Amino acid sequence: MPAPAVPKTNRRIQVRKSGVHGKGVFALQDIPEGETLIEYIGEIITWKEAQRRHPWNPEDPNHTFYFHVDDGRVIDAAVGGNAARWINHSCNPNCEADEEEGRVFIKSLRNIKAGEELNYDYGLIIDEPYTKKLKAEYPCWCGSKNCRGTLLAPKRRR
Repeated sequence: MPAPAVPKTNRRIQVRKSGVHGKGVFALQDIPEGETLIEYIGEIITWKEAQRRHPWNPEDPNHTFYFHVDDGRVIDAAVGGNAARWINHSCNPNCEADEEEGRVFIKSLRNIKAGEELNYDYGLIIDEPYTKKLKAEYPCWCGSKNCRGTLLAPKRRR
């Protein structure tokens, strides 16, 4: 199946200051459900290289522009990335990240109004046990009614 078409000029979205966290990406016009908005791009590196580079900012060590592709690869949007790296997390997202053949596309989950901030659930999973302290290292500021309070996704019970 071919990768979805992503508009060459993307004047449907814009990066600007976010009330959620730092920068964010906002709709400049109404966006219908199911639209492919942007590809998450950057340098494709190994997880070993990602660990070597980490942290970019020792004062905020858990803030990265990494996007997990598979067990061997990660996209580092800090190198060659685009506006997609500024899309913030939400526990009640209006977008989703969809991986297709090693590429990641951000798609709308529902109709999005002009002026609305785009967001998706980062779904971070860490191998170590989730403790209160660990969850606090990955705070969520989305403000949704069902906010988990952390960027960490619930682990599936075995």
